[in-house]
Amino acid sequence: MARVSTYLNFPRNTEEAFVFYKSVFGGEFSRGGVARFSDIPAADGMPPLAEEDQDLVMHVELPILGGHLLMGTDAPESMGFSVNPGNNMYISLEPDSKVETDRLFKALSAGGSVETELQDMFWGSYYGACTDRFGIRWMFNFEQR
Repeated sequence: MARVSTYLNFPRNTEEAFVFYKSVFGGEFSRGGVARFSDIPAADGMPPLAEEDQDLVMHVELPILGGHLLMGTDAPESMGFSVNPGNNMYISLEPDSKVETDRLFKALSAGGSVETELQDMFWGSYYGACTDRFGIRWMFNFEQR
């Protein structure tokens, strides 16, 4: 079955971020919870994993709104990764009610920054945007039918 997911790379704090997102959205991590880099089986010709990277998150996924799947991983420098948070993506949420929109916006913007306060927009939606404390940008668009 086709689906759309959002995959996030973090500089060694994926678990902290996903515990926070779980507290906001509820639910449980899917696919058996958090997979660690130490879970990767050794392969011929592959260098050993650095000790400080053993407990990092290799993969985690959390169902959020409307069946959307939020996925994440740590991006260890020892494996050649370099995380450069930027302004080139948002996770766009379309909650079922204005109350839920307010709740999610308040929770996700706590400790972060608000780009656009929630407000009724000319296109008929209740809209706002924020960046959470982990540098992830969120858009909210509740269609008032």
